[in-house]
Amino acid sequence: MVSLSDFEKRWAGGPTVGEKLKDLLKRKEPIKQKLVMADYKIRAMVSRLEVFIERLRERDRTLFERVVDALTQGDEVRATMYANEIAEIRKMVKQLTITQVALEQVALRLDTVITMGDIMSGLIPVVGVVKELRQIIKGIMPEMSLELSEVEEGLRDVVISAGEALGMPTGDIYASPEARKILDEARIVAEQRMKEKFPELPVVGGIQQKASAPATGTA
Repeated sequence: MVSLSDFEKRWAGGPTVGEKLKDLLKRKEPIKQKLVMADYKIRAMVSRLEVFIERLRERDRTLFERVVDALTQGDEVRATMYANEIAEIRKMVKQLTITQVALEQVALRLDTVITMGDIMSGLIPVVGVVKELRQIIKGIMPEMSLELSEVEEGLRDVVISAGEALGMPTGDIYASPEARKILDEARIVAEQRMKEKFPELPVVGGIQQKASAPATGTA
């Protein structure tokens, strides 16, 4: 005999995609555990980036004072040397700040996915963002790049598992316009933070050094 609830589901065409996703998270605890662990790792990375950025900022302040001191003494050669080092530091800081801001957005999205179970639309952009950040940061903090690689692999597995369970093709996980949007927004925020936190250098050797040099990571 068909129960009333079964009859209602058949009449309505079965459970919705949202119901299937929530059921998937309940039945496959490892999937939820992977998401929670990824969220934890990403938030830990954000904190580590903050500490590292602050150390570089302190170094920048020290070198800035040396530039001013050298220029006061009329030693442009020494001032240029310090200014060039500052420019390199600020390139690194900008890349690290882009990574930090983007990871903050990734963590927020993971929280939403864990709460709402919206794996496909919520998680696919995150995988693409993590891949891009892994490339941006590998030359500065290679150990964190490896950690991001592990996170990326875990999240990709979750997306593929969810797609198979729902009978929904995942397609090219990395071709997400939403991922590009997240990264573009992170770059804008990073530019603003650089302008707020790093003073513009004086003219050294006839060249105006900018506070936020362009990032060299993967666009």
